[in-house]
Amino acid sequence: MKLNINGLEITLLVGADPELFVNNGSNIVSAYNMIPGTKEKPHGVIKGAIQVDGMAVEFNIDPADSADSFISNVKTVMQSLTAALPSGHRLDSKVTAEFGSKYIEDQPFQARDLGCEPDYSAYTKDVNPKPNVDVGFRTAAGHVHIGWTEGAAGEFHDELCMQIVKWMDIYLGLPSVLMDSDVKRRSLYGKAGAYRPKSYGVEYRVVSNFWLSDDKYMEFVYSSVIKAMTQAIKGNHVPKALEFQLQSIINDSIESEVSEFYFRVTGENLVCP
Repeated sequence: MKLNINGLEITLLVGADPELFVNNGSNIVSAYNMIPGTKEKPHGVIKGAIQVDGMAVEFNIDPADSADSFISNVKTVMQSLTAALPSGHRLDSKVTAEFGSKYIEDQPFQARDLGCEPDYSAYTKDVNPKPNVDVGFRTAAGHVHIGWTEGAAGEFHDELCMQIVKWMDIYLGLPSVLMDSDVKRRSLYGKAGAYRPKSYGVEYRVVSNFWLSDDKYMEFVYSSVIKAMTQAIKGNHVPKALEFQLQSIINDSIESEVSEFYFRVTGENLVCP
């Protein structure tokens, strides 16, 4: 998509690398070694790639330049992912999978490990703590990738990434508290402001995979990126005095404060799909 903001034309691309669990018809089971592809060597498919990620499966989509292509890429790669599963298995849309500690302990180290690469907080600028692996559950993320540049690095790029991520917390992180009924994931992973800077843009790492369940949610994700980018490129900032409350609402899933806070920052009524 071409965005013209204050006379600056930006070519915006939106990607994603969501995770899903696998159900064998009776229970959610570890997907380790179940399909082709790894984090280091994803298995290419039409419109993206698939791979194992710990005890879950993950897919990547080709960057999209419109809401329609974003939705199409997601659904096309999910079909390939489903086709790669063993007979009798299906994708499971649960955000949190309760495996139990013993089941997880019996998995290979590569399946148990979490957070192989660090991510950062847009609010503290620090590395986020590595998730605790010694729990009896695992969670599925729905990371969103935002691209507008090539080969970017350095302080200016990182500052812009952090502003985009804070606006993503407003336009997607906050609404996700109302749209995503799972509250357990945030005790382990995906705190407000979580991101990774990329040479092509930024990876927003706050939300779960809830948005895979409906085309309307996918469209909402795409439109949230447009809104966040527009605010950040215009040089607008989420008010510093409100950052602590914003983090608390998202991290603690405080549904009662979402709509009022959203209106306070954006001047718009929040309308979720």
